[in-house]
Amino acid sequence: MQSNFSVLVGSQPKSSGNRWRKLPYAAAMVFIALGSKTTLAQDLEPRSYTNIPIDTNFLALGYLHSDGEVAPSPGSAIEDAQLSIDSVAIGYARTFALAGSSAKFDMAVARSCFEGSANLNGERIEADRCGYTDPIIKLTWNFFGAPALTAKSFANWNQDIVIGTSLEVAPPLGSYDPDRLLNAGTNRWTIRPGVGMSQKLGRWYYNLMLSVRLYGDNDEYLKRGTLSQAPQYNFQGHLIYTLGRGHWLSLNSNYFIGGETTKNGVDSGDDQNNSRFGVTYSFPLAAHHSIKLNYSTGVITRYGNDFESFGAYWLYHF
Repeated sequence: MQSNFSVLVGSQPKSSGNRWRKLPYAAAMVFIALGSKTTLAQDLEPRSYTNIPIDTNFLALGYLHSDGEVAPSPGSAIEDAQLSIDSVAIGYARTFALAGSSAKFDMAVARSCFEGSANLNGERIEADRCGYTDPIIKLTWNFFGAPALTAKSFANWNQDIVIGTSLEVAPPLGSYDPDRLLNAGTNRWTIRPGVGMSQKLGRWYYNLMLSVRLYGDNDEYLKRGTLSQAPQYNFQGHLIYTLGRGHWLSLNSNYFIGGETTKNGVDSGDDQNNSRFGVTYSFPLAAHHSIKLNYSTGVITRYGNDFESFGAYWLYHF
């Protein structure tokens, strides 16, 4: 499903008030792709790099289902992995002021269960496993066009162009067993710096983003081996339309390249050249609660991108 996502497989065969008027929008900006952040390298994140009121906390719970031809973990010996994956993710975020502009710290983790099959040395194997993914920790700073505002002041603020940067880190804390071909955790560090911008034009928003994933080495690949991976570049674009207060619809697309793996010094020839397309819909339930639904599918597929994903997420701000 992504170049650094893997799953456990055995090798055996078979508002109240004006103060909160805009926070339904802001809540949806925080964990736009909570589930996919923790289970997909190639997530689609509409409304990233958008101003959010400071001194606000967000809690999110998400469910993601993916099904289809999923890329195994980097450098895996298996091929043609057909998997059905169900993931439950939980996340927390807090906004704050940084050098007079808005910033956000968030973190999330998921537990993923799957069933499916793949080819191993010409033999079809099957599995039904669960495991914890590596947690995601991210800092975002909108350094231009996004003043640090309280919720009360934010209600009367109108956005133009916002430019920001982010740094996402995934420490190797997920489930990992060197005896298995695939794992939910990656047993290596992943660092993802990024830059992006957004602009509001009436009822319309658009986002443009560029990021790169930098991978550490897994020195316990199949017990004694070493797995390395080249940087992977991700370009994203989003077009968002505001349907009403707290209601919005987004068309999302990305293109990602690179990420070839090397096993014990031998190139695997599995570099990415893929693209995905998705749709996101968000709506408020009450002053402090909102729901987000999303769908995505592979459009251009060179390696392991021919799958569909459906997600549903609940967000609460306080």
